[in-house]
Amino acid sequence: MGMLIIGIVVGAILAGAITWFIAKSYHENVDQKKIGSASEKSREIIDEALKTAETKKREALLEAKEEALKAKNEFEKETKERRLELQRYEHRVLNKEENIDKKAEALERREASLSSKEDQLNKKHKEADALVNKQHQELERISGLTSEQAREYLLKSVEEDVKHDTAKMVKDLESRAKEEASKKAKEYVVTAIQKCAADHVAETTISVVQLPNDEMKGRIIGREGRNIRTLETLTGVDLIIDDTPEAVVLSAFDPIRREVARIALEKLILDGRIHPARIEEMVEKAKREVETKIREEGEAATLEVGIHGIHPELVRLLGKMKFRTSYGQNALRHSIEVAHLSGLIAGEIGVDVRLAKRAGLLHDIGKAVDHEMEGSHIQLGADLCRKYKESQVVINTVESHHGDTEPTSLIACIVQAADTISAARPGARRETLETYTNRLKQIEDITNSYKGVDKSFAVQAGREVRIMVIPEQVSDDEMVLLARNVAKQIESEIEYPGQIKVSVIRESRVTDYAK
Repeated sequence: MGMLIIGIVVGAILAGAITWFIAKSYHENVDQKKIGSASEKSREIIDEALKTAETKKREALLEAKEEALKAKNEFEKETKERRLELQRYEHRVLNKEENIDKKAEALERREASLSSKEDQLNKKHKEADALVNKQHQELERISGLTSEQAREYLLKSVEEDVKHDTAKMVKDLESRAKEEASKKAKEYVVTAIQKCAADHVAETTISVVQLPNDEMKGRIIGREGRNIRTLETLTGVDLIIDDTPEAVVLSAFDPIRREVARIALEKLILDGRIHPARIEEMVEKAKREVETKIREEGEAATLEVGIHGIHPELVRLLGKMKFRTSYGQNALRHSIEVAHLSGLIAGEIGVDVRLAKRAGLLHDIGKAVDHEMEGSHIQLGADLCRKYKESQVVINTVESHHGDTEPTSLIACIVQAADTISAARPGARRETLETYTNRLKQIEDITNSYKGVDKSFAVQAGREVRIMVIPEQVSDDEMVLLARNVAKQIESEIEYPGQIKVSVIRESRVTDYAK
């Protein structure tokens, strides 16, 4: 501020001097009056400038003082605020230190308390162990049983309870499952059976050829039996010519050979010329005719079921099944029946009907070649389906329809059910006496192998087995488990059509005498 005042004064002096100098130089030749007047004016100007400079100096000093005072007040205010803030921070720090000290003291007290409680717990544990040992000793003394004996008794009691609970659970689950599934299953199966109206043909091991007269028997035999020997050699069939009037019996296990022999013999009878060369010619014609018939039967089966796109060789094998039987049931008719039933059941539950029919038709395809090749019809059928590019669902159905492998699709389960329905239909299959008695013996042997079984009887042609148990060895709860185990073993070890009912009978008798 002082420098400003000095600058103003110096400026005023310089202005006066310059003015004086100009006036002097400009009026150099003017008269002395005018010079005097100019000097006075210059002095007035200088005085005025000095007064103005003094005024400005005072104003500047006042402004400087005001600004200094204002800056001082602001500094004091800011200093006061910072001092207050520092005091607040200091107060907070002191409070935190006090809280930390209090928490440390509380932790120390808690640690001391925990240590004391731990000592008390250890002491109580020792006392409890001592009491338990004392109780064990007292219990052993009172009961007369050692700890091991008591443990065995307890385990046995628990085992009985578990058996009871297991049997109860099995019974509840089975009854619940039957209640839920039985109604729907019966509806589907009954509907499918009622809708299926397939024809059934029971093939035998003999064929009868009618003769126009008994004189024809001699011509069939020929001179020294050469005609009959030629016919038997070429066809592999035995000709039985006996006292039966106007009939010749053809006997062979292979139905195709028997059919060839029948057709050839009928043609020879119609032709009337019976000699070895003619017999050979007629047998060849009969073989070609049978082969044609086989293909026609296979095509007819696929058309009847409504399945297309099957490999021609599989169609031919289906036709061969026309001349195969299983327990007296025609294999082709059985396959067609299973295909129809599978399609009907699949339609009821919303599965692919065409694929179900295809799997049902081909499920026994292995029976067409099982008499010519080694292996079960299941293995042979699966190999044939793989060879001719059938789908994996069909292959799995063929492999699992007798339970040899696990089914991987709902269609495989449907075909299993349809196969059982077709085989179990009364009159569909016949069994030899030996097979029948062997199955009954197997069922009784399985049931008699279980502990606690007194006697067992296979009744109703092997459709039911009744098991008499010893009451002292088999409880009511164990009866449920015994019936289930017997049923599972029968399923895994015996082949049978339909289902076998397992009934377990337990009788308790109390006898007393009045004297």
